Amino acid sequence: MSETTSTQNISRRDFLKLAWGFFGGLAALEVGGILFAYLQPRLADGEFGSVINLGALENFPPNSVTHITNGRFYLVRLADGGLLAMYHRCTHLGCTVPYDQTSGQFVCPCHSSEFDGQGAVKNPPAPRPLDLFAITIENGEILVDTSAPIQRPSFDPSQVVYT
Repeated sequence: MSETTSTQNISRRDFLKLAWGFFGGLAALEVGGILFAYLQPRLADGEFGSVINLGALENFPPNSVTHITNGRFYLVRLADGGLLAMYHRCTHLGCTVPYDQTSGQFVCPCHSSEFDGQGAVKNPPAPRPLDLFAITIENGEILVDTSAPIQRPSFDPSQVVYT
């Protein structure tokens, strides 16, 4: 009785085709995974695009303007204790607007738009006031939601948040 064993030999060319196909597919999966991870938004706590906890209300005295750089906004505490969280981006062309302590205004370095302490336009070309972010106060701490700027046509006292 004779046993027949069939062994199939794979040619070198076929082996290399399979190896190149496998490693090419693996490389494509890795690049796709890296690209997918890169395109995902970073929504870490305390960064722009999330809710930022600024701490105790007492840390911000009345009549003060504090630039929150990681949140890209100014926290304005008015003389009567009210709060505004104003996006530091100019409504004209999107430049970062610094606060001028001496004049008490926000002055855009790009085209000289000026905004008062509540963000209202004092000197065009900016078409509207600085945008706001929603503020909530929980357990005496200020929380600012930077995920969605609030556009406003003009300053209205109802936009000020009180404790």
